[in-house]
Amino acid sequence: MLDYDEEAERYDVLRGGEPRAAAAADAVLGLIPGRARELLDVACGTGIVTRRFAAARAGLRVTGVDLSPAMTRMAAARLPGGVLRADSRRLPFAGARFDAVVSVWLLHLMSGPEDVDAVVGECARVLRPGGVYITSVHKGASHNVGSDIDAVLADRPPSPVSDAADAVDERAAAQGLLPAGEARFRGHGQGRSPRRALADLRRGWFVTLPPGAPAADGFAARLAGLPDQDRPRPDPVFRLRAYRKPFDGNPERSGGD
Repeated sequence: MLDYDEEAERYDVLRGGEPRAAAAADAVLGLIPGRARELLDVACGTGIVTRRFAAARAGLRVTGVDLSPAMTRMAAARLPGGVLRADSRRLPFAGARFDAVVSVWLLHLMSGPEDVDAVVGECARVLRPGGVYITSVHKGASHNVGSDIDAVLADRPPSPVSDAADAVDERAAAQGLLPAGEARFRGHGQGRSPRRALADLRRGWFVTLPPGAPAADGFAARLAGLPDQDRPRPDPVFRLRAYRKPFDGNPERSGGD
């Protein structure tokens, strides 16, 4: 797994910068009821998306949390007074505190189903009745755009998928959360070129191909042999799912705007 403290300074540049952040924020906000007044962004990273939530809606108070010290510092600079360091599996908030809770690009990083259960459970716990939880699902599949790079990487050992859509649905249901909508957004600037895919391989992006392993060397050679080494292939399209917390456990009172 990547060291997100080391990644912090170049994180936004390598992941589409402001265009991707704008697309992500717009998609998330489209799933949040207009009446929401308190939003928690779990695993807010550098805060490049988090600050857009606060700027987009007057009267929406936004709080961000992240476990990485370097990421937290960057986010705090973008949202002064609104960011703290915390583990998404043990959120430092009272129950029923927020009208909306967001965890984009987080569940795929969890080491197993127990950690996914803990994150979803905590997000549900701090969500007010009638509130909405929004998360990304099956992030890894979003990067498979049918390119020649994907064809090369198709033979790599499969990675565990901790954020499969059906599994997230089940975990949300176990917390009493009800389906409340879906959205998609384009990962602007994240279309890989062969040269970038090779760089990602060498810095440990592909968890089943650790740098220096014999198998990794073979994939590196195949990537280096692809044409148009610096031409980005199509951008990924990410998927979001929203879940609503019913009032008093009664789905009839979960309502919309």
